[in-house]
Amino acid sequence: MPVLRARVLTAVSAEQVRYLDDALVVIDGTGRIADIRPPGELEVDEDLRPGLLVPGFVDAHVHYPQTRIVGAASGPLLQWLERSAFPEEARFADADHAGRVAEEFCACLAAAGTTMAMIYGSVHPEAANLLFRALDRWGLRAIAGPVLMDDHSPEALTLPAAEALPALSKLADRWHGHDGRLQVAAIPRFALSCSREMLAGAGSLAAERHLWVTTHLAENPAECEEALRRFDAPDYLSIYEEAGLVGPRSVFAHCIHLSSSEWDRFAEAGAIVAHCPDSNFFLGSGNMPVDAVRSRRIPITIGSDVAGGRSFRIPRILSSAWDNGKTIGAHLTPTELLWWGTRGAALALGESRVGALEGGLDADMALYELPHWVRSEQDALGWLLFDHDAPRPRRTWVRGRVIWERTGGGYPWRGVR
Repeated sequence: MPVLRARVLTAVSAEQVRYLDDALVVIDGTGRIADIRPPGELEVDEDLRPGLLVPGFVDAHVHYPQTRIVGAASGPLLQWLERSAFPEEARFADADHAGRVAEEFCACLAAAGTTMAMIYGSVHPEAANLLFRALDRWGLRAIAGPVLMDDHSPEALTLPAAEALPALSKLADRWHGHDGRLQVAAIPRFALSCSREMLAGAGSLAAERHLWVTTHLAENPAECEEALRRFDAPDYLSIYEEAGLVGPRSVFAHCIHLSSSEWDRFAEAGAIVAHCPDSNFFLGSGNMPVDAVRSRRIPITIGSDVAGGRSFRIPRILSSAWDNGKTIGAHLTPTELLWWGTRGAALALGESRVGALEGGLDADMALYELPHWVRSEQDALGWLLFDHDAPRPRRTWVRGRVIWERTGGGYPWRGVR
């Protein structure tokens, strides 16, 4: 059983973290953490000090086909989609291109210390299949699928429900539950890209196959206005409610411009928020009302939303969540942020085996080069979340297996497998 010696930081709850300045992490033959104990009689296989071991991060909202357009500053949401996102996503009809980017995307996740993600593909089923193949090779955990788009969308990104839904079901046949790491999701891109038939079909298929559902909700005022007009709806959430898409396995990204009634129904349904603060800032979409979510005990997860977001690194996005809270007068703590990006997110997404460094959980971890002078819990939290000059993780594990190790500078996808 490998025995690693390092500093350890993990969220116990939204109110409590556990920090050990010197500990042994014992990993058993199945890739689980057998024990975390003070140094003593056990022989150490590798001394990683002054490195800091943290749980692998969870990215609850990220776009695989937007890997190469990070930083495309082409306007607010609808203009950005038209000018930047849609032209790039159309390229994923080419399987060679889709396969190359899938490898790059997985490298970016692993190099960021992200071990689990909820991932949007392009509209192309084969591109999604290639993504799952890459995720499987890398050993990452994921909930993923192609986006569903059949209405008011570019011709190159339109796939009728009669083709898209059977293709999604076929992907589920192949990948849903694979190796206990991979799941398939029904992903209507957002109301503006889907017909009523597509939305209802996605809801029915998700219920039938026990799939996760994820989509965008109330991200931009212009988007909201157009959705209400097009569907003649009383509010945005009702569009998804009518299609059977709102429930405890539904993750809604952004959720900036919702009414009190929508938040109440959202909470009653047991749905989950994917908070994407960096993307909200970059596209000028607005501030997510954190207190409206917390007061209703709605689970909050964190999404990089690459490429509306500018970084795959979840600590960087958690820092943006802190800024969002400061902007609207919501009091957050570093401990709560770490919970949102690790154990809290894993539990919200139905994964109880990961998200913390504890005996009995899978050894999904990331190693950071913590400066030797950082000696306290709060100093370690502050350095991890708020020092934007801190390096990427040095190493990332899933189930106790190293899936990424940084050996030099440059972009993480250089030399990918």
